Amino acid sequence: MSTRVVVAEDVRAAVAERRPVVALESTIFTHGLTRPRNLDVAFEAEQRLRDAGVLPATIGVVGGVPTVGLSHRQIEALGREGSGAVKVSGRDLPVAAAKGLHGGTTVAATAFLAHRAGIAVFASGGLGGVHRGASSTFDESADLVALSSIPITVVTAGVKSILDIPATLERLETLGVTVVGYRTTRFPGFYVRDSGCTVDDVGSPEEVAAVARARDDLGLRTAVLVANPVAADAQVDPALHARVLADAEHAAAAAGIRGKAMTPFLLEHMHRGTQGRTLDTNVAVYRGNVGVAAAIASALAS
Repeated sequence: MSTRVVVAEDVRAAVAERRPVVALESTIFTHGLTRPRNLDVAFEAEQRLRDAGVLPATIGVVGGVPTVGLSHRQIEALGREGSGAVKVSGRDLPVAAAKGLHGGTTVAATAFLAHRAGIAVFASGGLGGVHRGASSTFDESADLVALSSIPITVVTAGVKSILDIPATLERLETLGVTVVGYRTTRFPGFYVRDSGCTVDDVGSPEEVAAVARARDDLGLRTAVLVANPVAADAQVDPALHARVLADAEHAAAAAGIRGKAMTPFLLEHMHRGTQGRTLDTNVAVYRGNVGVAAAIASALAS
């Protein structure tokens, strides 16, 4: 392990002893949720894992040092107002290290660092994907390319519905990433349980573990993406969701919003249009994914 990546001693020991460990991203509390709820959710996720007999390994960048297994104090420092934490994807890690920055790691960076530390399972919220209009803008998330070369199991609630979900699934297929639905054949759209796309299903944590082991036995170097729909009572009402999303897209077109400004614009419009429901769903998504990831890590460890 490079001296420029710090792995907490308890994480290092658990991996060496083949005990269950689940990696957690940090962008959810540095950029994804409002304060002070962000830290409540971060610490709750870690406690949920501990209660399930699984060691949490929250990953982030502290003073330029990529860290696997952030301490309570480090999480507080990254998540507080004015921390200066930047969003760090895989390509940003060298810059953050060289400049000594604080950073919240995205799916791509978290998956990379988790795998470097020997962690097999990663619980995320939603996955980045292909943006609408990408045929002319070439705008797609680095998460997709990262998962094509990192053999880790990622639990996610699918792709946010503001993205082009069918194109994202096509891209994942092209990249050779295994995608399965957790107890469902309907690929979720993060805020809603059904995006309208279909996937192969797996019925249990043990079956997910078997898929991951088969990938390793075959020598494949790609991720297994486990799509776990949000609980039915926590999703945004599908009719409301469709209406607000259409309004958001029209508003973006009228305002000439493009490029990097598009995603935050649409998300903010969705938040206001659903009277904050999307934020509540975001939290429910994360809780559900952490629980499923814990079960998969335990199945792999056994």
